[in-house]
Formats: sequence, C-alpha cells, structure tokens
Amino acid sequence: MKGLFKSKPRTPLELLQQTRELLMFFDNNTETRERKRDEKMAELSKSILEMRTVLFGNGQTEPNLEACSQLAQEFFKDDTFRLLIICLPKLELGARQNATHVIANLQRQRVKGKLIAPDYMENNLDLVDILLSGYVDGDIALTYGAISRECIRHQAVARYVLEPEHMKNFFNHIQIPNFDIASDAQATFKELLTRHKSTIAEFLSVNYEWFFEEYNTQLLQSSNYITRRHAVKLLGDILLERSNSNVMIRYVSSLDNMRILMNLFRDSKKTIQLETFHVFKLFVANQSKPPEIIGVLVTNRDKLLRFLGEFNIDKDDDQFQADKVQVMKEIASLEIGDRSCVDSEDCESEP
Repeated sequence: MKGLFKSKPRTPLELLQQTRELLMFFDNNTETRERKRDEKMAELSKSILEMRTVLFGNGQTEPNLEACSQLAQEFFKDDTFRLLIICLPKLELGARQNATHVIANLQRQRVKGKLIAPDYMENNLDLVDILLSGYVDGDIALTYGAISRECIRHQAVARYVLEPEHMKNFFNHIQIPNFDIASDAQATFKELLTRHKSTIAEFLSVNYEWFFEEYNTQLLQSSNYITRRHAVKLLGDILLERSNSNVMIRYVSSLDNMRILMNLFRDSKKTIQLETFHVFKLFVANQSKPPEIIGVLVTNRDKLLRFLGEFNIDKDDDQFQADKVQVMKEIASLEIGDRSCVDSEDCESEP
C-alpha cells in the first residue's frame, strides 16, 4: 500500500520553477531566521540533485532525452543559469558539486538537434567575468574553474576570454601559492590555448609580443618546478599545432627564446629536460635559422652533442631516439660560413 502514495516525479518545468524560486530566495538574502534558511537550503539541494538525476539517470535507468531537452530549454529560458552561478558560493559542498555537474551537462544538451548554451553564453558574457573572478576567491575557485572550462567549449566564450585583459590575469592565477587553485588555473589556461585552433592562432599572431614575453619570463623561468614543467609542455603543444605554424617559425627564430630553452636543459628534473627537448628540436629543425642561432649552436656544439649523447629517458621510445639522432646530426653538420656569429661570450649558453 505504501507504494500507492509515492509522490509523482516533477516535470522539468515544475522542477525548474521551484529551483528558480529557491535561488531567488538566496539571491535576495532577506531571510534572517537560520532555521528557515536551512530548510530552504535543503530544498534547493534536493532540487539540484533531482536535476542531476534527470540529466544523468539514477544508475538504474538511462536519462530520458525529451526530459533532458525540456530541462535545458527551461534552464536557459528564464535565466536560471545566471541565478545558479551567482548563488553557487552560498551552496553547501555537495550541492555545489551537483550543480557543477548539472551546468556541465547543460552546456552540451541539444534542443531540437541544436546546442542552445552557446547562444545564451554569447549574450551573457558578463557571467564569464564572474566565473573568472573565482580565482581571486579561494572558496569558489575550483567550482568556477570547472564551469569556466565547460563554457570555453563554446568558441564565443573562448574568444572573449582570450582578450588580453583576461589572459594577462592568468599569468598571476597560475602562480597563486595555493597548489590546487594554481593547477586549476593552469588547466583553464591550457584549455584556452588548445581547443579552438583558428581562434587561438589568431590570438597568438595578434598578441605575440606581450604574450610570449610574459610566457617566457613568468612561466618558463619561474622558480616553481610545477609551473616550469606545465609551461614547457604546453609550449610544445602550442608550437607543434599545425594551425600555429607561423607563430612557431617566429618563436624558433628568436635567439633569446632558444637561450631560455637551452638553460632549461640544465634543470635538475628529467621531465623538464624531456619536454624542453621537444621544443628545442624545433629550433634545430628550422630550415631558415637566423645566423645568430647558427652561431650559438656551433659555439656550443661540443657541449650540446655531449649532453644529448648522454640524455636518455627511462622508457623505450623509438620516436624520441630518432628525433635525438636527427637533432645531433643537424647540429654536427652546421657551419657558420661567411656569416660571423656574435662574439663567443654572447653566444655561450651552456646546457
């Protein structure tokens, strides 16, 4: 008999209406009675969990596609997304995690075969400012960071965040003393610079000077091992991306850039040495090497060949060995010719 009185599941519209009312309650923040606020918070946590169940299923049954579509449509229709973003810092940890999963899922939901989140985000880019400001607030940083990366899946959002006033802040976020927050900022930074190929290529071309000046000085030459390791790995990913070929040629034609990489060979960590090799080989492989780069490679030839000859990694990697042999062969065959290098003291950059 007990099952006969089981409450009927709410429709997506009913669920969103209640969730919106609860979010407005906390956004207005007029209730002073602690018991009342606790009751409302419990209701809101339950509603968010119910939304997650609609979108992901309950572990026994798969989500209903029509219900998911209806939920997505209503979620963006009346600006519930904005209310949820604003109220996230007020939620308890469990509800905040469930909300993050809901938001991530809704970024990918289709209504009548079309993603609707991109249009909403493009018309509400001020929400991205709220998300990015989370890196200044340690309590909400990881939640907002995870949501930011989901929103960056949309090209309009990525293009907005790639504007200099936003990107310059990431060089500070990545170096925040809190390891978890710095790592999250690094993950967002990487997503920005690797997901949308044409947008990234345009950004790097237009902002080359200041971006790589900051990248070199703040990240590649950071005193923090984790920062250096992530930076040199990401640099390799950026330069090896085909759509960034013009940026790559420009970067590997700079003597100052090559000196930074050669100094990274001296790092005590093998992981950094390996990632450095994958970038350094691009300088050597450049068929239009400027004479000053040739001069430095020739001046340091013996040291470089000795270092590379002894440089090995712990696992078998045929591609690495082939690349190393090719780099050594190229360095060994270099000749300055009748173009004089700068004096040997300036050329020196011992690995």
